[in-house]
Amino acid sequence: MINRILIVGFGSIGKRHLDLARALHPLAEIAILRHQGHSTIPEGADHVFSNMSEALVFAPKLAVISNPATFHLSSAIPLAEAGVHLFIEKPLSASSEGVKDLVEACKKANIALGVGYNLRFLKSLQKFKTMLDNQIIGKVWSVRSEIGQYLPSWRPGSDYRKSVSAQHKLGGGALLELSHEIDYLRWIFGEVDWVQAILTQQSDLEVDVEDTAHLVLGFCADVNERALVASVNLDFIRQDTVRLCTSIGKLGSLRWNGIAGTVELWAAGECGWQEIYKDQPTRDVSYAAEWQHMISCIEQETQPMITCEDGLKVLQIIDSARLSSKIKSQVEIGSDNEL
Repeated sequence: MINRILIVGFGSIGKRHLDLARALHPLAEIAILRHQGHSTIPEGADHVFSNMSEALVFAPKLAVISNPATFHLSSAIPLAEAGVHLFIEKPLSASSEGVKDLVEACKKANIALGVGYNLRFLKSLQKFKTMLDNQIIGKVWSVRSEIGQYLPSWRPGSDYRKSVSAQHKLGGGALLELSHEIDYLRWIFGEVDWVQAILTQQSDLEVDVEDTAHLVLGFCADVNERALVASVNLDFIRQDTVRLCTSIGKLGSLRWNGIAGTVELWAAGECGWQEIYKDQPTRDVSYAAEWQHMISCIEQETQPMITCEDGLKVLQIIDSARLSSKIKSQVEIGSDNEL
């Protein structure tokens, strides 16, 4: 069924998607849409276009939106209106403004739309969620989530100052670029009710975006329960790369290490961590899994696990975090306050 594939944007993530698309669909026609006007056809592709009109004439079955976040909606909406299934790299956009137009376009055209929060496809994170759901540490009382990596080391051989991550106009900054953490916390612990945030530029990196974001998230609670609170730390400045989530509960603590692919338990009454699961991921394993999932959804006419609505919820939390940092106060998610 997937005989024509369009990849919009050809940075590092666009190149990864081309490799995956070609490996999974060796006979498909694959086109690249590059607005910078390149005429050279990349290895593994069949066509290169410089404008959306050419891409629409190509009539792809599936389009991967992997250009900068500030251009996601302007690229995705015309394709959705043309009935093209969409896979949009995270974040869904640079803010929640205009996203509902995309939601409506997808519903009207009856197409599948998936969002690229690929961490949900890691077996170790899935195991972490299952164990929490099964109450291995009883009721969860508190959560600590952190991700940190030094921005200049992200893409060796390239100038970090020219990257999407470093530029406000392209949707950069720690909050958007590292929004995986917000997505998986929603997935595991439910809807977020409020946020309090501090967004700062702490380092001497040559960027015009926040390099550090400290968030406190308050989750929605049942009538008779205390609301769960999570602290979330995101940064571009940490030399020791880390991705951790620690859940603290009545019966102990459970810790996910996204770099090592491990889940560890510190049971009540014990004096150390016990590794209870390990599946260290290879470079592309989660990306390949989300591709296979997306293709299955198109073939079976079902919606992907990570929907446009999920992407919008993350952006609403991000918008509220920005406002919270500006006014130095707690903000309810989806409030009508203006930035």
